[in-house]
Amino acid sequence: MEANVIIRHIIAAVSLAAILVNTDSGATSDTPQTNTRQVRVKPPTPVGILSIIPTQAEPGGNVTLFGAGFTAITTVFLGNFEVPAKIFGPKQLSFEVPMLEPGLYALFLRREDNSTSKTYNFTVLPQKPVIAALQPDRVDICSTGRDRDITISGRNFLERSMVFFDGAAIRSRFISPEAIAFTVPDVIGGLHQVQVKNSAETSSMVMALFIQAKPEILSISQGEEFVSYYNLIINGRNFQQNSVLVVDGRRLSGVIMNSNERERVVYLDCNTIIYERHPYDTSPKNLRVQVINPNVGESSVIQVTAP
Repeated sequence: MEANVIIRHIIAAVSLAAILVNTDSGATSDTPQTNTRQVRVKPPTPVGILSIIPTQAEPGGNVTLFGAGFTAITTVFLGNFEVPAKIFGPKQLSFEVPMLEPGLYALFLRREDNSTSKTYNFTVLPQKPVIAALQPDRVDICSTGRDRDITISGRNFLERSMVFFDGAAIRSRFISPEAIAFTVPDVIGGLHQVQVKNSAETSSMVMALFIQAKPEILSISQGEEFVSYYNLIINGRNFQQNSVLVVDGRRLSGVIMNSNERERVVYLDCNTIIYERHPYDTSPKNLRVQVINPNVGESSVIQVTAP
């Protein structure tokens, strides 16, 4: 009897101990556990410029910057002027020099987070004029009026641009940044030089203009008839006061005495020469006619039928 009582007491004690153990275990499992992990945020790369290529340029020129920390919204500044940039990556960008007055400008970069790079000097050069073509590029020496007008086509012309002809400044007419015009002065035939200058330091390459002085016969016709002679009219271009008329190999100029007959060559203008011909009979003959300008050139030989 006493043994049974003792056994029951032992079982009750063991059960109570089990309950207490389970209760402690449950309380421990219900308690939340915090797993704390520190994450480091990497600061952005500072924006900086390592090289500028080139360090000076004219408006419209392209400049490339190499450095670090460039983003898609990085902007170039030249002094107070904001210049859009073309981004090629975090280490390279380029920009086009805007239309600014020549001089020294502070160049730096600004990012969208308002961080800026160090400042460097950049020189904006005076804009150099460029001649692409002359229209026309040749003029007859005897041309007049608008036939002597030349248009220079190119770029970077200014209202203050000056045209130089054979090294001397002449009057010109500004049309646009791509065109400027002038009138050819009275000069001898041959090649002449045309140049445009925006300033003493900025000038274009020299372009050649050809003044055509070689005579050319366009037509020959009979004019008025008189008792002993008639007029043979030679029409063409680039005839001169000292032009020599050659008829069947005979060189005629001014007043010629020929076999007691008086013949004369009359220069009217650049386009007309009159030959007062004294024929020995009135029957038609084949004449070979040519005009020669001394030290300049000669026309083609033209054949005409006349007394």
